[in-house]
Amino acid sequence: MSQNKLFLAYAALGVGVLALSFSAMFVRWADAPGPVIGFYRVLIATVLFVPFVIQRQKKLPPLQWRWLWFPMFAGLFTALDFATWNTAVQFTTAAKATLLGNTAPLWVALIALIVFRERMRGTFWFGLALALIGAALVVGENFAENLSVNLGDLLASAAAVFYAIYQLIIQRGRKFLDPFRYTWFVGLSAAVFLCAINFALDNPLLGYSSNTWLVFFATAIVSQMIGYLAISYALGHLPASVVSPTLIGQPILTAVLAVPLLGEIPTAAQWLGGAIALAGIYIVNRAHQQALPETPNA
Repeated sequence: MSQNKLFLAYAALGVGVLALSFSAMFVRWADAPGPVIGFYRVLIATVLFVPFVIQRQKKLPPLQWRWLWFPMFAGLFTALDFATWNTAVQFTTAAKATLLGNTAPLWVALIALIVFRERMRGTFWFGLALALIGAALVVGENFAENLSVNLGDLLASAAAVFYAIYQLIIQRGRKFLDPFRYTWFVGLSAAVFLCAINFALDNPLLGYSSNTWLVFFATAIVSQMIGYLAISYALGHLPASVVSPTLIGQPILTAVLAVPLLGEIPTAAQWLGGAIALAGIYIVNRAHQQALPETPNA
């Protein structure tokens, strides 16, 4: 790979992480329920992607419709992820919600261990222990005070499980569909399921202020389109061992951004717990990825 392409790949990775780190800010700035924010995030992005899908369609082999159940099923768990995580941000700090939401690699590895009987090395268990200790330090204040866990922390943890299932579906479905159309159909499916979730919760989809509509478009363009396109580009040119640990650093950037933008200042124990948890997540992720070839995920 040329130096220019390598630079672009790393730049795209940095832009992608930064764009995703703003997700919690957008949720806080929007005066709307979490599932509504998630609905417009994927709906607007999916609509704006239509011209690109039509253009790429001409250059790609015919779509194998029988495999569309993969992205449709993945869209269901994307909808559940967005609905629970966006709601979580409204009940806990942006840093905590982002950290707990990014524990998905733990759940991916545990599901692979339990369901698919994948063997894990000793480093996996060490990393899992570190992640749990770190997470306990991050959320431990509420528990120490009244033996309860914040609702937002529980929702963010549930979102991580949904995101982990989404990732497992993606791993198996990508072999049948190209990444671009796969991602678009996931977005379309997620929009449909989020619409159903909002109807079930009786959340209004209209009647919001102009500022909130601006946030809807901002989160769709910045977090969904720029964030995911940039990460996809990086995955196509860099090995997973570079991309995965960089993505795990997203909660740190969110915590830093939340200080000036939201006025949220983590305690010393939360900073320490976050660092320990991220180290554990990184170790678990590496233990789970070691069997994979060291090539870009094009």
